[in-house]
Amino acid sequence: MSTQSAHQAYKNNSVSTASPGELTLMLYNGCLKFLGKAKVAITENNIQEKNLNLQKAQKIIQELMVTLNMNIEISKSMMQMYEYMNHRLIEANIKNDVQAIEEVESYALEFRDTWKQVIQINRQKQFTGDHA
Repeated sequence: MSTQSAHQAYKNNSVSTASPGELTLMLYNGCLKFLGKAKVAITENNIQEKNLNLQKAQKIIQELMVTLNMNIEISKSMMQMYEYMNHRLIEANIKNDVQAIEEVESYALEFRDTWKQVIQINRQKQFTGDHA
């Protein structure tokens, strides 16, 4: 098995065995990765690469929107934020605007870090048997 196919098998297994919370964390991390690549592409004047990576980031944001449980009050606010982030990425793509990407990146980082804390708290509760 080549290193590349072993890595792909590991990635596939990671996704298929991840909890819903871990999958959300993976989405945020993927979004941040593509935003970083888009910023580099803009500085290198690589329009095709910028477009590709911003579209990937938008697809992730759209996936996050689809997975929101709209029966939970906070989801309404999250939906508005995701819509705003998506809109800013469209603007960034049209205008080659690194600042717009960095704005979205800051929100994605904040959401990712908060989500990471939620996962850690839930794991601690499971470990200690605290279900409060």
